[in-house]
Amino acid sequence: MKPYGFLAVPRCDSALPAKIRGSRARALPDRALVNCQYSSATFSTGERKRRPHGDRKSCEMGLQLRQTFEAAILTQLHPRSQIDIYVQVLQADGGTYAACVNAATLAVLDAGIPMRDFVCACSAGFVDGTALADLSHVEEAAGGPQLALALLPASGQIALLEMDARLHEDHLERVLEAAAQAARDVHTLLDLVVRQHVREASILLGD
Repeated sequence: MKPYGFLAVPRCDSALPAKIRGSRARALPDRALVNCQYSSATFSTGERKRRPHGDRKSCEMGLQLRQTFEAAILTQLHPRSQIDIYVQVLQADGGTYAACVNAATLAVLDAGIPMRDFVCACSAGFVDGTALADLSHVEEAAGGPQLALALLPASGQIALLEMDARLHEDHLERVLEAAAQAARDVHTLLDLVVRQHVREASILLGD
């Protein structure tokens, strides 16, 4: 796994019913509205981008993030409210969606928003006849089939699975398992970090 190839800054806010952004007609009577916005800094890649926010890729990424977290957040516990998740990429080296999901998961947990489970994600691809997980920018640029997987590790439920090219069914299982195993490894690490954070917070509060 790449420890420093990607830097994302997540922020998660839970809005009260009176603070629904935009039209009140968007408020849902039986669950919370999940709003996700994605952007990337102009210096996040080697090429400067003129439209780091609001372009087609940003909109698609925001939609993928919303679909992912709608499957994990217990939205029915907060009717007529809105949960905002903002992710900004500062440095990218492949696996953008997966890094955004993992960073946003920690932000949602830190905000105290109830979830069914962690959401852990990883990219995978098929390069030179080998199934690889956590693709770098160079590996993504090779042009082979790639997929992005978001997993709820406890139940094994897939929150999102997307492929950007055709892949023969003989290789699909290997690539999917590579992504799933990497997502489970991410879950192990995130679970340790969250438990350590809770222990330290409990000590500071004197509990």
